Amino acid sequence: MYSIICAAGLLGNVLVIVVFVFYEKKKTLTEAFFLNLAVADILFLCTLPFLVCQLRFKNWIFGDIMCKMVFGMYKVNLFTSMLTLTAITLDRFVSIVRGVKAHKYQQHKHKWGTVMCAFIWVTSVLLAVPQFIFSNDSRGYCSDVYDDKEKLEITVYSFQLIVGFFLPLLNMVVCYSFILNTLIRSKSLQKKKSIRIILTLVVAFIVTQMPFNVTFLISILHKHSNHITDIAEVLSILEAVAYLHACLNPILYFFVGTKFRNNFWKMLRCFKLVKEREEPSRGNEGSSKVASGSTHMEVFSLVQTNAPHIQ
Repeated sequence: MYSIICAAGLLGNVLVIVVFVFYEKKKTLTEAFFLNLAVADILFLCTLPFLVCQLRFKNWIFGDIMCKMVFGMYKVNLFTSMLTLTAITLDRFVSIVRGVKAHKYQQHKHKWGTVMCAFIWVTSVLLAVPQFIFSNDSRGYCSDVYDDKEKLEITVYSFQLIVGFFLPLLNMVVCYSFILNTLIRSKSLQKKKSIRIILTLVVAFIVTQMPFNVTFLISILHKHSNHITDIAEVLSILEAVAYLHACLNPILYFFVGTKFRNNFWKMLRCFKLVKEREEPSRGNEGSSKVASGSTHMEVFSLVQTNAPHIQ
């Protein structure tokens, strides 16, 4: 499972970066955040081969430093993904709900975006500091080792789960409630389509991450329970599901986002991996123009709408 996730995730996220960087003519702030997600996923996916080796040889052979890097990068990826989705949510909230009242933000949103991305990475690394400190291979395999500091372990994981997961989740639920209410009242199909991919990403992230992280916290709280072996078996499955999110985003972009899908096919045509579209016959010239105009409108329907106050 780890090997499949690593191979599929690296391929998909590299394609996302290539498409967004080289084939997006007009890059939006939301797409900059998508790039942030792709970079975070790639950094995490590069650590999976080390976990594969640990499972294969039933032993950690890479030393303490790599152990700290591997476990630290998972937490950095978790917090970066969650905080980036929160930043996307806040951007959509200001643009859609506040709209005309947020002139100053709209004029400088790309500068704010750079600041927000830097803040996200710094915050994520700080939240993951305990993993960089306490992860080691003293037990023959790589894991967090707090020895007799049980209260510290519970405090660390509770704090990380609340600050890095549940508070951003609460923020997203509140913001999307206002956003959906505004879109419903606006009766604009274009605006409603603009929110679809973001909601899909958020739901996918929560579904893959919440079961593992909540169960992991429960396992710490009941470390000395007779059922700890059963919890460990459940955790091994949920952990693989949690790692799955690193290769889900590119799939969701392709199947949900029209703009990304069109640019992806454009990239394939540039490399001559698919044939160019045949020119329409003269008899169909009128209808082809209508179809062309329709396609052009679809290209801009991934995340941003064409309304001035949202751009």
